[in-house]
Parts: sequence; structure tokens; C-alpha cells
Amino acid sequence: MSIITATTATTATAKRLIIGGLTASLVAGAATAAVAAAGEAAGISLVVNGAPIPASGFAVLTVVFSLAGLVLAVALARWARRARTAFVRATLVLTALSLVPDVLVGASVATKVLLMVTHVVAAAIVIPAIARRLSA
Repeated sequence: MSIITATTATTATAKRLIIGGLTASLVAGAATAAVAAAGEAAGISLVVNGAPIPASGFAVLTVVFSLAGLVLAVALARWARRARTAFVRATLVLTALSLVPDVLVGASVATKVLLMVTHVVAAAIVIPAIARRLSA
């Protein structure tokens, strides 16, 4: 494989990873906002530590943290031997850790569960979408 061919293949792979990751981030943001809105419509409070969280806030934070995951994926794609395995393991651990603050916040049990569900929904969308674009 020539240097030009290898560079073109690497650029195409990175572009595919980034576009897929950005798309997954937006889809996950919309999904978490929908879950939050559905929870609120079902009577679950979105008040955490005395402050209401708008459904749009779920979308924004989901996109921000999904983009952080995408940055991790791009770095792993470049430097890790088994990028997919490293990404999935790291993001599963990070998802589990993201549930800890949900347990500790000042909110009703139903609100805490709703917060945790949004984290799992986002992870279920973003992790596979990015992982399938990484080398095994």
C-alpha cells in the first residue's frame, strides 16, 4: 500500500468516524430530550437540587458529552491497537460512573431513575454507532 493510498484510507475512515459520531450525538440528544419530556408528561419532576432542568438541557448535555466520547474515539483510532475494544470498555465504565451523581443528587427517586435512564439511552445510541466505525 502506498503512502498516498494509506493516507486516503485513513482520512476516509476518520471522516466516517466523525460524521457517524456527530450524527449519533445529535440523535442521542434528541432521544434524551424526548425521554425527559415523556417522563415529565408522566408526572416525573425534572427538578434537581431545587432547580428545574428543561428537556432541552438534556439534549445539550448529551451532545456535549457525546462529543467528548467522539474525541476519545478519534484519539483511540489513531493510537490504540484495538480501538474498538478500548473505546467500548472506556465508555461503559464512564457510563457507569455517570450514574453515580444521579444517585447522589437531591431529587425524588423517580427523578433519579429518569436521569439514569437518559444516560443509558444516550450510551445505547452513541457507543455502538461510534464503536462500529473503529478497528476491532
